[in-house]
Amino acid sequence: MPVTDVQHDLDALTLTITADFAAPVERVWQVYADPRQLERVWGPPGWPATFVDHEMAEGGRMNYYLTSPEGQRYYAYWDVTSVSAPDRFTFNDGFALDESFTPNREMPESAQVYEFAEVDGATRATFVATYASAEALEQVLSMGVVEGASASINQVDDLLAA
Repeated sequence: MPVTDVQHDLDALTLTITADFAAPVERVWQVYADPRQLERVWGPPGWPATFVDHEMAEGGRMNYYLTSPEGQRYYAYWDVTSVSAPDRFTFNDGFALDESFTPNREMPESAQVYEFAEVDGATRATFVATYASAEALEQVLSMGVVEGASASINQVDDLLAA
């Protein structure tokens, strides 16, 4: 399993997930840079992702939805704030109201930092989400963000091996 550590810090308002992949940084980067590859791993098993828009560039937007096993769609977006290929990208991650991808201001938004570093010929990925308040972090924790994100990240190995 790629996920090796999960930490949340209510004082720092962060959730940090660390994962190790048996592939070079450039190959892991491609999983996130290519929407068709990202669709294969984003979201927990049984909840496929569909990226409607995927502009991995500063100021770009990625709109997507997850489809539940019952066919219900859950909409979300990433507003990309910086890209430094192949080591790092940052974005604001939020829930959307519907297929218009209008932000749902009743749900927490987080500032995300995804970093990829070479470690002994493999890749260590560090995913850090920062929330506006401890309540917002607690809300996503109670919604199962750790379990869902870990299940999603753990699918990357199969894609890299394919």
